[in-house]
Amino acid sequence: MHSSLSGPQLFDTWADKYRCWFETPIGVLVKQYELALMLDMLDPQPGEKILDAGCGSGLFTECVVQCGAEVIGLDVSEPMLNAARDLLPVTAFMPIVGDMCALPFENDCFDKTLSITALEFIADAQPAFDELFRVTRTGGLIVVATLNSLSPWADRRKSAASEKQESVFNHACFRSPDELRGLAPVAGKIRTAIHFEKDMNVDKARLVELEGTRRESESGAFVIGCWQKI
Repeated sequence: MHSSLSGPQLFDTWADKYRCWFETPIGVLVKQYELALMLDMLDPQPGEKILDAGCGSGLFTECVVQCGAEVIGLDVSEPMLNAARDLLPVTAFMPIVGDMCALPFENDCFDKTLSITALEFIADAQPAFDELFRVTRTGGLIVVATLNSLSPWADRRKSAASEKQESVFNHACFRSPDELRGLAPVAGKIRTAIHFEKDMNVDKARLVELEGTRRESESGAFVIGCWQKI
């Protein structure tokens, strides 16, 4: 995770909370759909050099590493990176403390770049997008996911955060699919996932998700884009 809306210490105690939520019944389902969509967009291949910017505790990084890619994970929070280091094999994952708005890498040095649910904690997302494109080689992919402002989840998160001073969502900037499109210098593809409500039972949630996917709805809580650098 990355934050220019607050200090990195905001996330320093978040790794366990983040992991525990994704172990709840609805959290397991959310992770399943988000990971599937991310992998479909990124298509990580063995031997590829991939940057995961705002990798947090490595929850999404893990499956990229499992595909055989070599991943550099960058985050502003050292405790989050420590959690990722404990989760991932040292031979395929290198954690680096850094700012995704000022990446400490040369131009065109990654086959693909990835950022999952970090953008919402950056007030001005344009520098982060520019940096991801800068460090990706020509022909490579840039995949970015964030929390969708068009989803009912966004309203609920804002409402709940207003009652909890320490909530990370007090510092979040939710963006729409069109806003995500507007950040990239080239045309790409945008999809969303998580069309169900947080309090739905798992069986009903699966049916709702299938229908949202069939309709190609842009109101899913998780919005992800993929662009090829030209």
